[in-house]
Amino acid sequence: MTVAPATRSKSELSYTWIRSKIEGGAFVPGYRLVLGAIAKELDVSVVPVREAIRRLEAEGLVTFERNVGAQVAMLNETGYVTTMQTLSILEGAATMLSAPFITDEDIAAARAVNANMADCLENFDPHRFTELNREFHSILFERCPNDNLLDLVHRGWNSLNMLRDSTFSFVPGRAHQSVAEHEGILSLLENGADSLDIELAARAHRTRTLDAFTEYQSTHKRSPVQP
Repeated sequence: MTVAPATRSKSELSYTWIRSKIEGGAFVPGYRLVLGAIAKELDVSVVPVREAIRRLEAEGLVTFERNVGAQVAMLNETGYVTTMQTLSILEGAATMLSAPFITDEDIAAARAVNANMADCLENFDPHRFTELNREFHSILFERCPNDNLLDLVHRGWNSLNMLRDSTFSFVPGRAHQSVAEHEGILSLLENGADSLDIELAARAHRTRTLDAFTEYQSTHKRSPVQP
């Protein structure tokens, strides 16, 4: 059965609206997504809202449990660690595969973003810094010719978006190191370094952020991660 264009449009509207609420922090982890209330807010039926929820569930931003319903996905410390470990491997490979297709213009754009990140360090804003961080890395991995791998990288970043400020809020010193490491990766790409060196540098960059986070957690004996 083909879905009518009007229904698809309302489903896209619902998806965009719910996702913006999650990414903007209005719908925090654990927030219950009441389909009827959302449908009323958007002046649509429940059908397109349900389609949007299923799409967000497939992306890992929403979970659905019997007798509970839909809610914004939670990500505890274990989930964060395993997601970061997985993303370090996936993003390292995606950056390596992108390398032959990265242009001088891409390098210049990434370097400009990194300069903006450096500017953020003086009056540190973790949320803005993390937005720029994703922009920087996107430039380096988006030219990956393997669509399946690229989709997995996007999913990993979407999962981490639930904790978008956590690491740099807890360990702001890591932000300074991150900017320096970015320049190191750019230099490898710029100089046509061996593909394995590029992959390992991108992977190590991600795992160092994880190491900084886990060290902070062990020192402060924090439990579940919350954004």
